[in-house]
Amino acid sequence: MSLRYALLALLTAQPMTGYDISKGFSGSVAHVWHAPDSQIYPELNRMERDGLLTSEQVPWGKRSTKKEYHVTEAGLTAFRAWMDEPLDIRRQRDPAYLKAAYLDWAQPEAAREQLRKQREYWRDHLALLEGTRAMLLDRSHPTLVARLSHLPEEQGELAARYRIHAYNGLIAHAKTELAWIDDGLALVDELDGQ
Repeated sequence: MSLRYALLALLTAQPMTGYDISKGFSGSVAHVWHAPDSQIYPELNRMERDGLLTSEQVPWGKRSTKKEYHVTEAGLTAFRAWMDEPLDIRRQRDPAYLKAAYLDWAQPEAAREQLRKQREYWRDHLALLEGTRAMLLDRSHPTLVARLSHLPEEQGELAARYRIHAYNGLIAHAKTELAWIDDGLALVDELDGQ
């Protein structure tokens, strides 16, 4: 998946400025597709050049303006086409699993520290995902609210339920990672004779 489809996904909810996109991205789409601002802004410009977006200047502060991006019909067509294509599954590249396979080269305390840091990340990430899912469940997530405001009730329910489904998968993945990390810590202790 390229960044452009993640941006189109976000912009199908409502027109947004680059700032709003960055803020909205970090609170929703970034949970499944991470990208820093240094990638988002150039991609928005490319998408506009390619006819997937248009922009207009909107007031920003007392004397300034910002670009507000709107998805074009070509952008919607491209997004629908991408959604209808089967996903090309790629082999995993995960440094945590690569390191786990070779922890016999690490000192036991270094192995434990590696796993503890991973556990801290996944605990924080799980809390974030569960908080986002709660806002999807009660229909208070800002991006979902924007999307629901212009969809018929039945279509809005589909949008909410599919997003909840995605977050259920992300939460299950985070819980699996945490269980795997706990198993790894127990293994280090066992092999270190503790």
